[in-house]
Amino acid sequence: MGVNIRGRNYLKLLDYTTEEIRYLLDLSRDFKRMKRAGTPHPYLAGKQIVLLFEKTSTRTRCAFEVAGRDLGMGVTYLDPGSSQMGRKESIADTARVLGRMYDGIEYRGYDQKIVETLAEYAGVPVWNGLTDQFHPTQMLADLLTIEEKFGALKGLHLTYMGDARNNMGNSLMVACAKMGIHFTACAPKALFPAEELVETAREIGRKNGCRICLTEDIEEGAGNADVIYTDIWVSMGEPEEVWETRIKLLKPYQVNGEIMKLAKPQAIFMHCLPSFHDTNTTIGAEIANRFQLREMEVSDEVFESEQSVVFDEAENRMHTIKAVLYATLH
Repeated sequence: MGVNIRGRNYLKLLDYTTEEIRYLLDLSRDFKRMKRAGTPHPYLAGKQIVLLFEKTSTRTRCAFEVAGRDLGMGVTYLDPGSSQMGRKESIADTARVLGRMYDGIEYRGYDQKIVETLAEYAGVPVWNGLTDQFHPTQMLADLLTIEEKFGALKGLHLTYMGDARNNMGNSLMVACAKMGIHFTACAPKALFPAEELVETAREIGRKNGCRICLTEDIEEGAGNADVIYTDIWVSMGEPEEVWETRIKLLKPYQVNGEIMKLAKPQAIFMHCLPSFHDTNTTIGAEIANRFQLREMEVSDEVFESEQSVVFDEAENRMHTIKAVLYATLH
């Protein structure tokens, strides 16, 4: 029997089976081929979607907008100042209003409970473009990119270096468990993911033949890795005073040439972007001035190296989001 997820929400990968994720990846590959070949695919013509952004983003917004329009849909973007959600109007009421006007709702913001509430009341599919807890659309792009580079997923080793409690650490751990990829969180113990989620991922991983490991030891974490993954050290919305503490904790875990040498020779470097690998951004320049640190979570050498696939990941956001939109709306 084929996979059918029409009408489903896409809030976190814990809600999806390995087979359903496989279906979305295969669909993403099909859409990528069509896009590259210039083959029109307006399969959802006449439908309308709305993008609710409490946290701004380059890749997520552009990926949803291009994906929606390629599929023939109308797309409305609402930035943090363009709706009354959570201020003059409750999340539930917003969901019920938008659900009567649109065929689907994307949310990018803060607490996972917000996107869950939208899904409870909207009556149409709701997609999580990022919350503080999970980033499921990024996961499909990452899995597709890894598979493109290695030809398969099961049995590979992925190491995430950095704040393993954040949405990327959580999501990568779950994604790896679902798809049979050995996952290692290499981080200070204070930044390990929540114990309950680790146990859930380990249970899923056992069924799919992979291990979930946590370590503070950099050589143990990076050794034997096929994929080294990192993310920014301080997320959007966190207070400025967090920088000093976080830099002190995570500086030893910066992904640089020495770290990549510990991994397998064919290892790739991944990052969901944006990245502070130089001082060519306002924040990068500020950090360099305050902490005499010209590179943060990844060195410019690694970011610009042949092992880096960060821009392949960025492109794949569009193809995988298109798959989610089509699969849940067609």
